[in-house]
Amino acid sequence: MLNVLLITADQWRGDCLGVAGHPVVRTPHIDALARDGVHFSRHYCQAAPCSPARACLYTGLYQMTNRVVRNGTPLDARHDTIALAARRAGYDPTLFGYTDQSVDPRTVTGDDPWLRTYEGILPGMSVRVRVPEDHGPWLSWLEARGHKLPDPPQDIWLPADGPADPPGGRPARYGEDDTETAFLVGEFLRWLGEVESAPPARAKAGGRPWFAHLSFIRPHPPFIVPEPYASMYDPDAGPEFLGAATPEEAGAVHPFLAYSLDKLDKADLVWGADGKARDWDEATRRRIRATYWGMVSEVDAQIGRVVAELKARGLYDNTLIVLTADHGEMMGDHQLFSKLGFYDQAYHIPLIVRDPRKPAHHGRTVEAFSESVDIMPTVLEAIGAECPTWLDGRALTPFFDGETPADWREAVHWEYDFREVASGEAEAKLGLPIDLSGMSVIRDADVKYVHFAGLPPLLFDLETDPGETRNVADDPAYLSVRLHYAEKMLAWRARHLDRRLTGIELTEDGPVDGRER
Repeated sequence: MLNVLLITADQWRGDCLGVAGHPVVRTPHIDALARDGVHFSRHYCQAAPCSPARACLYTGLYQMTNRVVRNGTPLDARHDTIALAARRAGYDPTLFGYTDQSVDPRTVTGDDPWLRTYEGILPGMSVRVRVPEDHGPWLSWLEARGHKLPDPPQDIWLPADGPADPPGGRPARYGEDDTETAFLVGEFLRWLGEVESAPPARAKAGGRPWFAHLSFIRPHPPFIVPEPYASMYDPDAGPEFLGAATPEEAGAVHPFLAYSLDKLDKADLVWGADGKARDWDEATRRRIRATYWGMVSEVDAQIGRVVAELKARGLYDNTLIVLTADHGEMMGDHQLFSKLGFYDQAYHIPLIVRDPRKPAHHGRTVEAFSESVDIMPTVLEAIGAECPTWLDGRALTPFFDGETPADWREAVHWEYDFREVASGEAEAKLGLPIDLSGMSVIRDADVKYVHFAGLPPLLFDLETDPGETRNVADDPAYLSVRLHYAEKMLAWRARHLDRRLTGIELTEDGPVDGRER
């Protein structure tokens, strides 16, 4: 049996990798991993922000079935998870970081503290190190290393010198060996030493393959990074920002965009900043983008540290490695930051898989569309675990053998639910009922169609407009295209409605599962 290492990085765009051909960003360690594995270049998540995105990854189900629509939406206890399935196969899935899956309130008592946070633990996961939103474990570790924490401790994210706003790209107050990523990697490596050296009779995971989930917070905000990464990239380098030249022009594309531009605060991105993110000029957006690239390179260095240790311990060739993200980041394109909406930048994410048993096709780049819901069936098939027949994702295993299934998907889908359950802000400002505050997206190589439950649709001709700058939904010349993709989306939804029991029929001979034929 294989060991399993599932690595997720938070808010990582799929184009911000050297192996993806980015003109500026350098990720030598991840590029090396890709040469030893398979890079899926057209990989997309199915939802945003963190909790919805991770629910799709962890359950293998689209949002319309798992129904985790916001941070804080409970994960229905009836759903299987990658951790529960791996546990049934004899693994002890162990978490380093976070999963952000809120507890089903029907399964606990009313005074349970897990009812007061969206940062719950994925069912089936053992927790070695949990890093919640207050970053307490990392801050305690910093203090133990001799850092005097400011008051409040979160001011650790202020730059060592210079103002918080406008962001000047100044380095953090801590060094490259003191980041949260370095902290989690250190804890994972310490655990790995324990697991590999402990006698099987005493070790919880000793004597059998292990399953670890390294869940990194970076390159998620606050956007700040220590040297050498803070000055690694020139803000003036890199591609031009995509989309509208001003926030006003960007907001004019659709009411949802106007709402989103008005909503996002600077403090959501840069600690200590005040005001709206839309007020930052292009030079500031470029400085933030350079910092983000530095954060990507910092994570890359720590992943290199993990791979080096696996090799040193002789584990590299017996470990399935899956490296991906929960969702992407707009990073100034279309005048937007964060993860939201329908643009590719928030949903196109990295995916590199190394199955050591498939060396013949290591170094391959797969251009077929893949989705986050594919991760669970891929891992379960690789470890020989039973995989539920009703999952929406499909195992990527054929690609490891150099094959592309004849019936593989020709499009990807994602959803974004912008309801604000606690405050009702989005519903009030957009004039929508709570259950009409969402959108669904179908995107293939040529067209992207965005269907809003309660607002006008969007249509982009990607063949002539790859930057998604012109909405042609109301163009009479595109009426048949719009209708065709609306029908394709309807067919997709009909096919993937909850299928847990719909393939089963009770007969005189007992239950028959039609999907097992």
